[in-house]
Amino acid sequence: MLALVWILGAGLVIALAAVAVLAQQLHAVRQELAEERRALEAAAESPAQRAVLTAGLTAGTAVRAVVEAVNRVREQGVGGMLVSSLEDFNRWVAEQRPAIGRMAAADGTVTIFFSDIEGSTALNASLGDRRWVRVLDAHDRLVETYVEKYRGLVVKTQGDGHMVVFSTPELALDAALDVQRALASPRNRSRELRRTPVRVRMGLHTGTAVERSGDYFGQNVALAARVAAQARGGEILVTEEIVTALADVFGFEPAGTVTLKGFEGEHDLWRVDGRV
Repeated sequence: MLALVWILGAGLVIALAAVAVLAQQLHAVRQELAEERRALEAAAESPAQRAVLTAGLTAGTAVRAVVEAVNRVREQGVGGMLVSSLEDFNRWVAEQRPAIGRMAAADGTVTIFFSDIEGSTALNASLGDRRWVRVLDAHDRLVETYVEKYRGLVVKTQGDGHMVVFSTPELALDAALDVQRALASPRNRSRELRRTPVRVRMGLHTGTAVERSGDYFGQNVALAARVAAQARGGEILVTEEIVTALADVFGFEPAGTVTLKGFEGEHDLWRVDGRV
């Protein structure tokens, strides 16, 4: 009888140990799925896409989504948006022409804002693809929070870059300054960005948005992108047109005279310090 009790007791211990192992494995699987869900949401380009993709999430589709997100980062990261061709800029804008037209001020102008993460290639390599996608998602949400606050329109996101239009240069600069302040704050709301701070460079230009025929002036878009490519992480650079319009509202410092790819002559750039 005593031997039987010992056998039953040993069997119970083994069974409990097996249950504990299964519970740990289940917890690990749930954590992995949660990470893959976040990566899947990061790969989607709009809240609607995120909702649809997340609703259909399974273990198999989550793995495929992570692979797709990683491929997107590899192919489109590294600030590629800022060195795109004029044809690319025209194509992106053509996709949202009606919405951009509605953003234009009474004089037919918009302010064009470009940004990307400084050193994104090295950061991606050091973090690994999965964690980089999570950092990228946190960055995107922060930028787009302030774009929405100041009534901007996200025209295009590509890798770690954003192309945004605002109806006025004042709204655009307020949004840019708020993004930089949030990224620099030690109390940043994003755990990912507190763990992995990123430095974002920005360039802005105000120009004609819509011709009478409804065609977008791609040169102004390209100019804003080239200006952003001249910036360092944490900087906001702008063109003479913005300084002329807002010299009494914001402080500006000369940032040098440069040549810009695809544009003739030299161009004076200015660094934004903040409101006066």
